Amino acid sequence: MSGLEKKRLKEDKVRAKNWKRWGPYLSERQWGTVREDYSDNGDCWSHFTHDQSRSRAYRWGEDGLLGITDRQCRLCLSLALWNTRDPILKERLYGLTGHQGNHGEDVKELYYYLDNTPTHSYMKALYKYPQAEFPYAELEAENARRGVKDPEYELMDTGVFNENRYFDVTAEYCKNSPNDILGRYTVVNRGPERATVHVLPQLWYRNVWDWGDDCEAYVETKPILQKDKSGRIRCEHPSLGKVQERYRLNSMDTYVMDLDCTHNRDLHDGRGSSAKQGLNVHDESVFYFEFGPDADGKQVPVIFTENSTNYERLYCVKNRARYVKDAFHDYVVQDKKNAVNLKYGTKCAGQYILDLDPGQGAVIKVRLYTSSEAPPGEAFTGEFEDIFRIRINEADMFYDEVIPTRKKQEQRIARQAYAGLLWSKQFYYYILKEWLRGDSNQPPPPPSRALWGRNKDWTHLFNRDVVSMPDKWEYPWYASWDLAFHMIAMSRVDIQFAKAQLVLLLREWYMHPNGQIPAYEFAFDDVNPPVHAYAVLRIYKFSGLKGTRDEQFLARCFHKLVLNFTWWVNRKDIEGKNIFSGGFLGLDNIGVFDRSKPLPAGGFLAQADASAWMGFFCSIMLEMSLLLAHREPIYQDMASKFFEHFVSIVDAMNNVDGIGLWDEADGFFYDHVRNNHLSQPVKIKSMVGLIPLCCALVLEDKDFRHHPGFAKRTKWFIENRKDLSKGISLMTRGTHKEGSLLLSIVSKEKMIRILGHMLDEKKFLSPYGIRSLSKEHQKEPFTLHLGGSSYSVKYEPGESESKLFGGNSNWRGPIWLPMNYLIIENLRRYDYYFGEGLMVECPTGSGVLMRLGEVAQVLERRLINLFLPDANGKRPCHGKDEIYATDPHFKHLCLFYEYFHGDTGRGCGASHQTGWTALIANILEKSADVEEGYDSADDLEFFD
Repeated sequence: MSGLEKKRLKEDKVRAKNWKRWGPYLSERQWGTVREDYSDNGDCWSHFTHDQSRSRAYRWGEDGLLGITDRQCRLCLSLALWNTRDPILKERLYGLTGHQGNHGEDVKELYYYLDNTPTHSYMKALYKYPQAEFPYAELEAENARRGVKDPEYELMDTGVFNENRYFDVTAEYCKNSPNDILGRYTVVNRGPERATVHVLPQLWYRNVWDWGDDCEAYVETKPILQKDKSGRIRCEHPSLGKVQERYRLNSMDTYVMDLDCTHNRDLHDGRGSSAKQGLNVHDESVFYFEFGPDADGKQVPVIFTENSTNYERLYCVKNRARYVKDAFHDYVVQDKKNAVNLKYGTKCAGQYILDLDPGQGAVIKVRLYTSSEAPPGEAFTGEFEDIFRIRINEADMFYDEVIPTRKKQEQRIARQAYAGLLWSKQFYYYILKEWLRGDSNQPPPPPSRALWGRNKDWTHLFNRDVVSMPDKWEYPWYASWDLAFHMIAMSRVDIQFAKAQLVLLLREWYMHPNGQIPAYEFAFDDVNPPVHAYAVLRIYKFSGLKGTRDEQFLARCFHKLVLNFTWWVNRKDIEGKNIFSGGFLGLDNIGVFDRSKPLPAGGFLAQADASAWMGFFCSIMLEMSLLLAHREPIYQDMASKFFEHFVSIVDAMNNVDGIGLWDEADGFFYDHVRNNHLSQPVKIKSMVGLIPLCCALVLEDKDFRHHPGFAKRTKWFIENRKDLSKGISLMTRGTHKEGSLLLSIVSKEKMIRILGHMLDEKKFLSPYGIRSLSKEHQKEPFTLHLGGSSYSVKYEPGESESKLFGGNSNWRGPIWLPMNYLIIENLRRYDYYFGEGLMVECPTGSGVLMRLGEVAQVLERRLINLFLPDANGKRPCHGKDEIYATDPHFKHLCLFYEYFHGDTGRGCGASHQTGWTALIANILEKSADVEEGYDSADDLEFFD
């Protein structure tokens, strides 16, 4: 049984069965996004609010509570709840916008991802719903009153969970076959008194009919949900089941699979321009949906409406449809019985009214299936529970193999991390040309949009895919450097999806013609660290044993990454001297001013991190070139090119004539302000100066033997360009790895000095990992005097005290999993090379000397401790919330935050950013490997 999930993954990969057609692809927040913003000022938060979301049809997607949808988000299933006290139905998660939160946007709900398999054959999530009136107004008012130096006012702080007066609502989904999806909702009254809750499983179609026939997704035949004589809901859609399937083949290739209900291998790499183009596929299947009986075994009442805007409520004009999107709210909360249709519509729900005693629970069942994959008997017989039991057992066995640690607490952490990563997949739809132009059947966007609207230079962008999100509420849009780290974690459970995502962002309808990878929807042309190549290489090496790895994937990515590398060189090396100015680079709040904007006194910022990232990029591309040269010797030329470029960058960064970025007195790398041929160091001890540690490439003697062309050119370069190699760490020959060569930005001596800062507990080393800003700047903030003005920065271990870069942007001290992960990986590389020939104090001043591999283990254990309960049951990531340590219904729940308090480990920022924070699962795996006594070189997975 343990191999059945792997079998499903293989069947989906070869298109034998479409197991991933349905999944958790429904967003948790579609309102307030750039895609839905048609304002004249670009204020997406104000243009489409939470209050409007229940009444206004979305143009580019859908959202829901603990829901699922198909790969193209045509038919959606989620929950609506009403506790008899709320002013509105609970149909989606609530939170404060970027304007409202005292630390920016922030979801104000309690929900948890508990389980998920890579084919979504089993999914489980939990929502905690208060029995008292949900404190919408209180949350908004109190957070508005608080300033940036105050903590956020959370839902738990309002008292609505006192005495456990809430419902635990658990949503589970499993698959009997690719198009037979079973849903099971378990509601338990955790409070001390009998309480009532209305539960409405909702099924609806994304609105693709109200926008006009110039809309890419427009359908001439409107879909319909209709109740038949047996009580089933018949689901008819022009491209989902029924007779004709239409496909836009924009992302169908070896790795990105966008086709439904067909497995024609000849369709690879085709692309159509609209829904009316593409391929017609004959499929006689029709989808049906059934609501299970109520507690008395009776058929529940089913209500219908249209997923269309309530213009009357929002704009005081006549509605275009008789029944509108928020009709269920009127029907349930306002008791308006004529608000709904009882026969058909594009949205339907079954209404279950549960009266539960303290501790009592109830189970609601639903089932969605095609006529060709219909259950053999009754939809909700004993077979229903048997399928769930089997899928749960299969999920357990799958993760028993994936998660190597035998420690139960660590297993729970890793499994919830993977669950959150898999739940964070989302259908992402955004076509820039249509968005800029507007739709013929809607009010036109402001004329200014075409001239200087957001992302106006990205008109090639055509996104309509399932993509990994950083957080489906706070960041319900992809971010390219986040995604690279997501896929490193994802590769452990679904390497095919990981490869597909990395390929996808390099495709011509994502990547800009100039070679830039899109950053994120607020500014696709912003600059993220170039870590895509790193993720490609890591996943390639995890794709199989030597000789069986996916070289086609590596080569395919390599050629597109060459374009991206060229874009960096042409656009970000301002002086042409191999010192780079990347701007934002993810480290948005780490400096004294906004690095994405021109300097206030003119000139430009020569960035230690941007330059180090480019050296890192070079080293990865060099390693890729040598790997590909095993098959095609011509790649040796590219290896030589990246080798020489790497040397030039390292030389520029370490130049001792006053134009480099290394500070010999301090033993650290700093950014420099360059203006009128003057260079002024910005002496902030920050992650900027640690990133040079993240570049280490070991070239083995066999690399030179197997690639004589590369070896010859390298030898010539070393002998004839001593001006570039003298006195820097370009090449270090060690005794531990005789005959090998280390390419690094930092020499052994410089590395020891940097590590002296990094491993100092009064500076970077926290009990829970490496801080992004040295703690020494807490008492001694750094101040830069420039152009008659002063700019300063101080260590802030938690939420930002400045809104200069956005309310929740903070690199001024917290711990970030991805940067710690990179440092740990490269410490292992250095240890592989130096062995016992390089020992450092850890912590600094302790007198305890360690190999760098041992230092990596120390950092891993500190990161793991963020999530592990201590002797009192408290997890540092949950801060002072006692309930997670004392309440049996909370103590096994774990949240994966965006970043962590630099002193206490408390989680900060987005509370469900399981994307890159899911790397904790990889760290747990490495930690388990070391405990099991695996060879450290094999554990690296860096070396052939």
